[in-house]
Formats: sequence, structure tokens, C-alpha cells
Amino acid sequence: MEEKLVNILNEMAEYLSVPQMKKLQEVLLENLSDVTAQKENIENDEYLKLFLDAKRIEGCSERTLQYYKVTVDHMLKKISTPIRKMTTDEIRAYLVEYQQRGGCSKVTIDNIRRNISSFFSWLEEEDYILKSPMRRIHKIKTKTVVKEVISDENMEKMRDACEEVRDLAIIDLLYSTGIRVGELVRLNIADVNLEQRECVVFGKGDKERRVYFDAKAKIHLMEYLASRTDDNSALFVSLDGRHKRLKISGVEIRIRELGRKLSLDRIHPHKFRRTMATRAIDKGMPIEQVQKLLGHSQIDTTMQYAIVNQNNVKNSHQRYIA
Repeated sequence: MEEKLVNILNEMAEYLSVPQMKKLQEVLLENLSDVTAQKENIENDEYLKLFLDAKRIEGCSERTLQYYKVTVDHMLKKISTPIRKMTTDEIRAYLVEYQQRGGCSKVTIDNIRRNISSFFSWLEEEDYILKSPMRRIHKIKTKTVVKEVISDENMEKMRDACEEVRDLAIIDLLYSTGIRVGELVRLNIADVNLEQRECVVFGKGDKERRVYFDAKAKIHLMEYLASRTDDNSALFVSLDGRHKRLKISGVEIRIRELGRKLSLDRIHPHKFRRTMATRAIDKGMPIEQVQKLLGHSQIDTTMQYAIVNQNNVKNSHQRYIA
């Protein structure tokens, strides 16, 4: 029935104005489709629940689901229009107001736009709406910021400043493998092969991949595991007597404290990942192999690391042109 309604609307588009088309769509939906009538009775928050349930089944992490929930729910609270009648102009006005009121960056607004777009695209795919109102709201242009990496000197400073062998093992593993902090905290002891210096991690969507670490990480992991007296299967646990699996927030707080202690600028877990990727590309590792190590589904994401080190560009210019 939905497909037939779309065909009717498409044929009438050249004869009717936009307001007339909207009215025709409304009348057709009200009178010709019992299924549509049932779907129109669904409240906005129910649509969001259905969307989140679908994304959970697809394998999205709880962190990603929470981000979807917060951003979409905020929009639904600000725009009271039923989802099936929500317009592009209403959502565009919402995004403009959000940026003006919060003073947030274009990157933040584009992230919100992307989440809302995913929500409406899913509704369209599932035939809850005829056409996503986000189709005409395009990606927001943002400045390409050259992000810093951790220098060799600062890496050594952090190693020297670690008072716990666990923290030393964490930063060396992050630095040599480039894994995400979420992947780090989900590691079990059984996932690590110290002899082969490799481990199996589960990335976004529970995709399994193998990553590799260096000799320093191996030594510090061995020292850390030898110091453990608990029977927890987790690779990294809390330092208190409970020895519970370390959480993402625990790693983030610990590393930021270490950076502040050394007066280093913006030290956080993801910076280790960026550093590993940048170093690998600078030393000539094929971009496809870097993509494999990082667990990126799209090579465009990996390519962001290829433009970080301006010194590399300068050296190439001197070698090939100057």
C-alpha cells in the first residue's frame, strides 16, 4: 500500500503545489491505508524505542545507543509535531536554535544531524514514514583540524611517571595496538597471546579482529599479570580490593590525571590510537593494512590519519621536488 501511495504522489507532483501535495498525502494516508492509520497512532517516544531496539540487535554498543537516545529524544521534546508529519524546515530550525543556544561547534551539530538522520532513515526503511525529512539537510562543512599526536619524548615521560605496573601496561598496549578504549576494557586474559605478542579484540558491532603489540607492552603485561592475586578473567581490573573489571571511565580518568601531572596537553585514550595510526602511515605501512589494524569499516576514516603529520609532507616535497 505504501508503494502505491508513493507512486500516486509522484505522478501528481508536477500538477500540484507543495501545500497541495502535503494535503493530498495526508488525505490518502487517512483514507486508504489501515496499516498507516495504525502507525500514525504510535507516539514519538515509541518510534524512538523501536529504533533503539533495532540498533541494539544490529550490535551497537550501549554507549552508541545512549548517544542516539539523548540526541533524538532532545529533538522530539523540542518539536512536538508527530513524526509522520515532521518537516525538514522544523528540523533545520531546531538545529540552528540548538547551535545558537548552546554555542557548540559545527562538529557537534553535524554529529547530532547524523544521529537524527540515522533515525529518520531507519523509519523510512521500515515504512513508518514515506520520506525522511533529513534528505535535504546535508552534512555540515567543518574545518579540517590537524590533530596532535604523542611525541616519543612525552611517551617516555608517561612511562616514567606511571606508579602502577597496570597503568604502564595499559598505555603501552594502547600505544602499540591502537585499539579503542572500549576494546581495551573488554579484553580478557584468555584473549592475549603473550608468546605471539597478539590479542583478539571485539570492535564496533562485535566485529572480531587480531591486533599486535610490541616487546615493551609484552614485558609490562607479564609483570602486571604476575602481580595479580585475583581470579577475575578480565585483563585489566581495578586496583582496590574488589578487583572488578576496569571501566572506560576508569581508564580515561587515569590517563587524563597522568597527562595533567606531567603538564601534557590533552592526553586521552584515543590519542594513543591516533598516534599509532599516524606513525604507521608515516613509516610506509599500506593504508589498507592500517585500516585492518584499526578496525575501520570505511577507508575514508583511516585516511584522516594520513594528513596529520605535516613534516612527512615537507620531507616528501624535499625528496621529490626540491
